[in-house]
Amino acid sequence: MDLMGLLNDALNSDTIKQISQQLGADEGATSDAIQAALPMLLGGLANKSASQSGAASLLSALDRDHDGSILDDLGGFLGDYLSRRGAGILGHIFGPQEGAVERGVSQASGLDLSKVGPLLMMLAPIVMGALGRARSEKEMDVGDLPRDLGNAAQQTGGNQGLLGALSSMFDMNRDGSAVDDVAGMLSRAVGGGR
Repeated sequence: MDLMGLLNDALNSDTIKQISQQLGADEGATSDAIQAALPMLLGGLANKSASQSGAASLLSALDRDHDGSILDDLGGFLGDYLSRRGAGILGHIFGPQEGAVERGVSQASGLDLSKVGPLLMMLAPIVMGALGRARSEKEMDVGDLPRDLGNAAQQTGGNQGLLGALSSMFDMNRDGSAVDDVAGMLSRAVGGGR
């Protein structure tokens, strides 16, 4: 199964319900926030894997820590998500942009800003687990990662039109961070790296 199939399976209505209960948030807003956050997580990972060294580092993290077993017990993980490495994964993907991502997801979905951080901490290990399982089911190498992640980010973001809105937020601070180029990087990844 491809990465998007694995994520869609993992983030089914039962999972969304459990996440919203953990957050103490409305189910609809939680679902909207997940739809807003996924392209950012996938786009951030695609960005990280765009260089040879970044892709190699991501593959070794998958092999070491993310074999996909988290997907077999999402209920257990969500009940104890704070003990997992969600915060570390987010720091690695977004770095100093994490606050901008949280604000963007909150604005796009209506989910209270104070709940977006915990939501991202739940989603990040699920995304990494899905990526790890996709890797084990279909041999992914360093060259596959940016393309597969870019495709998945476009699939999740394209139908909401949120990707453009969230990506444009990154440009507002003009800090030269690579994350600013998420949208351009995704179109390049999907368009065959022109």
